Amino acid sequence: MISLWQIFKVFAKIGAFTIGGGIPMIAAIKSELVARRWLNEEDFIDIITLAQTAPGLFAVNISILTGHKLRGTKGSVVATIGSCLPPFLIILLVAMFFTAFKDNEYVIRAFKGIRPVVVALIGVPLLDMFKSMKMRWWSWLIVLMSITLVCVMNFSPIYILVCVIVFALFISWWNNRGVDNTAKR
Repeated sequence: MISLWQIFKVFAKIGAFTIGGGIPMIAAIKSELVARRWLNEEDFIDIITLAQTAPGLFAVNISILTGHKLRGTKGSVVATIGSCLPPFLIILLVAMFFTAFKDNEYVIRAFKGIRPVVVALIGVPLLDMFKSMKMRWWSWLIVLMSITLVCVMNFSPIYILVCVIVFALFISWWNNRGVDNTAKR
């Protein structure tokens, strides 16, 4: 069994060394948890999907769901503290000293240099998820329609999620209605 201390250490490492928040953490979480065989590929995708759709901070949602999968409620608490404590302490230090260095040319260049890395940290997990998902033609259609609606037509992602959830529930009901009738006979 995975100890709470091991969970804390892994999530503290992830929290301390991922720049850019929740989505860039996906690659680090995958490399840590799937490589250690704490999660398999399918469980990892399920956790990412649930974390994306749940309200709240993405990184915290990932920590809660993964910790719960590994060790229940205690695992959720420990993983969340582990992922949140290092960034909190780092931000606290930055806030204390940033005003003295905010106009420093080297600090400005460092932040500009970090930007492309954050973009890569967001892009790589997305590509990995697409590769590992077994998507059908209609799934790709939903992806393309969603991208078009959000990026081109400035449509709210919330409405897209609600529509897809309602549509999925309808399809599920439609597919299962024959099963219900058969069971009644």
